[in-house]
Amino acid sequence: MGERAKILVVDDDESIRKVLTTILEEEGYVVDTAKNAKEAIKKSKSKFYNLALIDIRLPDMARVKLLTKMCDTTPEMRRIIITGYPTLQNAIEALNKGAHAYIMKPFNIDTILKIIKKQLKKQEEREYSQKKVRVH
Repeated sequence: MGERAKILVVDDDESIRKVLTTILEEEGYVVDTAKNAKEAIKKSKSKFYNLALIDIRLPDMARVKLLTKMCDTTPEMRRIIITGYPTLQNAIEALNKGAHAYIMKPFNIDTILKIIKKQLKKQEEREYSQKKVRVH
């Protein structure tokens, strides 16, 4: 990727938003945050993000509804669910509704960075293959 990847962190917990912002910016990413679903939708409609880290439990939108809305409005964005309330049902539902990965809190920083890099690489490969198809 020529320019720095843009990441949207969506979590109602301010400390999680701050920690992720600090870590991701140190890794060279451009980071925006949203404290609720309404703010996340507004930001994702006005600006392109390569990837979003989305808390599954937000005060203004239940379960995976935000994930579904983001799939509709920004299908090319990679979506990673983060949750402090992991259940098999939540994981299956999130993956079926368009999540590309599912991470449990408390998370290991190295693990989350590997997952983000992997998802951004997949996005880059997809963009490259789509451009290649258009050229031929």
